Amino acid sequence: MTKPAVILFFFFLSLCATGLAQDPEPTVKVDVKLVNVFVTVTDEHGAPVTKLKKENFDLREDNKEQKIAVFDKESAVPLSIVLAVDTSLSTRKDLPLELASARRFAHTILRPVDALSLYQFSEVVDEVVAFTPDLKKIDRAIDQIRLGAATALYDALYLGSRALESRQGRKVLVVITDGGDTVSKIDYKEAVRAAQEAEAIVYSIIVVPIEASAGRDTGGEHALIQLSADTGGKYFYASSLPQLDDAFRQISDELRTQYLLAYYPSQRLSDSDFRRIQVRITGAPATSAFQVRHRAGYFTSKSPW
Repeated sequence: MTKPAVILFFFFLSLCATGLAQDPEPTVKVDVKLVNVFVTVTDEHGAPVTKLKKENFDLREDNKEQKIAVFDKESAVPLSIVLAVDTSLSTRKDLPLELASARRFAHTILRPVDALSLYQFSEVVDEVVAFTPDLKKIDRAIDQIRLGAATALYDALYLGSRALESRQGRKVLVVITDGGDTVSKIDYKEAVRAAQEAEAIVYSIIVVPIEASAGRDTGGEHALIQLSADTGGKYFYASSLPQLDDAFRQISDELRTQYLLAYYPSQRLSDSDFRRIQVRITGAPATSAFQVRHRAGYFTSKSPW
């Protein structure tokens, strides 16, 4: 070994001995996920408000203001819709009206970039047709729906949400039911979490003769009302074909006039697995009369189920 080489060798050993030749610190990569918030804004008459701008929205997570990274009006973004129809015996009288109204809804809402999947649920949950924009396939699937016996409502909510989870764009679950649940293997908590993890917007059409008829089991109705609120959707009562058609029309109108707010969450202020989202309107005329609907929040980890 030459003299210069020997000198360099011992210099390197000296560095190691003093800790100056340590490996560099590893780079830590943090995956900060973009959080999508689909927002519906309506006026005092329930009509969609469509002319708001990015600066009209105040967006917060766990009460901490967030910077809106993406702002868009959602009329052009593809829709994935799960339409779940209760076919238990308790719906026997109303089922033909429900299916006729659902058919009109599909024909009104779907564009070539959208897709609809039809489910029927009684004692079991069946996917009658997979996601498709083909209205002829959907019409044939509606014609195949048959009555069952019991009602697995929460199973239908869970499976419909899981089907939506891998879809791109906006994800919507529309359920038509009398609100009862008698045989589900999934409980309400699991159904709610599945909908929230899928980012599904739930619209519930509750078919009853009278909204507050005595003696009716309202547990399922209350669950649907809460689930619709928590996901940014809405619930409707319907007891006639015109009311069914009006509910579907309102759903269609809202889906054409939503806003997308997306953000990268800033530093976490809470150790909770669930992050709460708050949105309010500022700097626009008559904001006090506006109603703002969006999902209540999101989970930072996958459910154990």
